Amino acid sequence: MVLSDRDRELLNRCLAGMDGAWEAFVEHYLALITHVVQSTAKVRFSQLPDDLRDELVAEILLALVDDDYAILRRFRGQSSLGTYLVVVARRIAARRLARMTNSIQGTKAFAAEQNASGEGADASRELEDREEVQDLLGKLPAVEAKAIRMFHLEHRSYSEIGQQLGIPENSVGPLLTKARHHMRSLKLPANE
Repeated sequence: MVLSDRDRELLNRCLAGMDGAWEAFVEHYLALITHVVQSTAKVRFSQLPDDLRDELVAEILLALVDDDYAILRRFRGQSSLGTYLVVVARRIAARRLARMTNSIQGTKAFAAEQNASGEGADASRELEDREEVQDLLGKLPAVEAKAIRMFHLEHRSYSEIGQQLGIPENSVGPLLTKARHHMRSLKLPANE
């Protein structure tokens, strides 16, 4: 299927930065992108929570507007715009879901490690409370906070974290362990 006149006009209006163009684009393609996220997630998760689905959709929309609509500018019109968006959305969602899966596996391994070392099964649950984590992150040294944020909240791999922080990949695990211990010590009441 070739690019329809409606899609061509919508795309041209977005790329020209016309008022209301992005809102019209989102209104037209939001359901399609949401469907792609849900169907992509079914491969890895049986049920995708609504807030996570919305987060993934938002990430895809942000990727579309990044660098002055760079992804949309690369569209060559050799298919329908909808088909192009399905491919783009599926790639972004799959990448993010893969990072999340790696993070979940890492968190399970961390919890098993904590149980084996006698530090308690609640250690991994501590990190799941985002509000508490955000508060604790503000009290950590910058590098530790950034590592924790990238791994547990952004679901980045050790390799990505190492590259961002300028440290070897095999140093990321010890840094995260140190940061987690630091977070636990900050969480303890002062009289303990």
